[in-house]
Amino acid sequence: MDTLTSSYSTSGLCLKSLIPTSRAHRHEPNQLSIRSVYRVESPKIDSNRADWQSSCAILASNSLDLVPVDKIPKPLTISDLSPSPLHGTKLRVAYQGVPGAYSEAAAGKAYPNCEATPCDQFEVAFQAVELWIADRAVLPVENSLGGSIHRNYDLLLRHRLHIVGEVQLPVHHCLLALPGVRKEFLTRVISHPQALSQCEHTLTKLGLNVAREAVDDTAGAAEFIASNNLRDTAAIASARAAELYGMEILADGIQDDSSNVTRFVMLAREPIIPRNDRPFKTSIVFAHEKGTSVLFKVLSAFAFRNISLTKIESRPHRDMPVRIVDDANVGTAKHFEYMFYVDFEASMAEVRAQKALAEVQEFTSFLRVLGSYPMDMTPWSPTTRD
Repeated sequence: MDTLTSSYSTSGLCLKSLIPTSRAHRHEPNQLSIRSVYRVESPKIDSNRADWQSSCAILASNSLDLVPVDKIPKPLTISDLSPSPLHGTKLRVAYQGVPGAYSEAAAGKAYPNCEATPCDQFEVAFQAVELWIADRAVLPVENSLGGSIHRNYDLLLRHRLHIVGEVQLPVHHCLLALPGVRKEFLTRVISHPQALSQCEHTLTKLGLNVAREAVDDTAGAAEFIASNNLRDTAAIASARAAELYGMEILADGIQDDSSNVTRFVMLAREPIIPRNDRPFKTSIVFAHEKGTSVLFKVLSAFAFRNISLTKIESRPHRDMPVRIVDDANVGTAKHFEYMFYVDFEASMAEVRAQKALAEVQEFTSFLRVLGSYPMDMTPWSPTTRD
């Protein structure tokens, strides 16, 4: 039997590769295999090459079974050890709602080409990121007409996720119903509470003096009507929801104000490194055991350093909801305790922001940085449809 023999030796290692050419044992073309690796003594200087190859062949006679190259595990590369891409491809992004929701559109704007993962509750979206089911979450925190989404402010404090970005999405509401349904046949309109409040006056102008019921999300309202064939009910949702669930648009652009924008934040398990080469925003939350008297001092720390505040939101302190002050003359006074959420235009990479927070920490009993992240500077138009 003819045998092709090749060998290579370095520091006493002999790598032997044998490929038989007989029909019974012949391998397929282009399929290499590693026979075995042995440690042998280095050949003597006076040994000729033929003797040395003969020694290697004798040692190889007790070799292991041949292992196909395509079965050998591939070595790890740097891409295997790198984190998920920071902006886009194949990121799993959790959002609250069902396909067609505005949150899904916000996830697509924040992370193009991502794998958007719907969640039935805000809490589930937070947990999806914490449990490594999703890489990011995109959740609404405020709307230009409806105000703050308080539930998510509470969840920001309860969970340990970090804000790594923001995205502002123009909201274009439509009145949807099943094909063939006319407005005069409607007895109720369902949607998310924010959407109902954002279209309150327009619904009245349309003559829809019907019951208005709140559900979990806008697209979910359209899905509910379509799946239950409700011909007396309309939904307030996006044009995309109408396409997904086979509904007709009875009225387009029914928000009370054309400049209707919702701000979303992007959440991750780890914070990003703040920079100062582009506009940044920083979000914090703080409280003080002596109540709101410290608020003026905190705001002064930012005003002194010419740092603009873009938002301040107060929420009741869950751990200490009421502070009692005893006074023998007038009785017992009860005051609500609050947590304060503040957004300001500065990066934590800036010295002025660092000094401002150092001063704030002196005045507060609790301070937490929720995130320092790039501001959304993309232009938008009130006529934009999503």
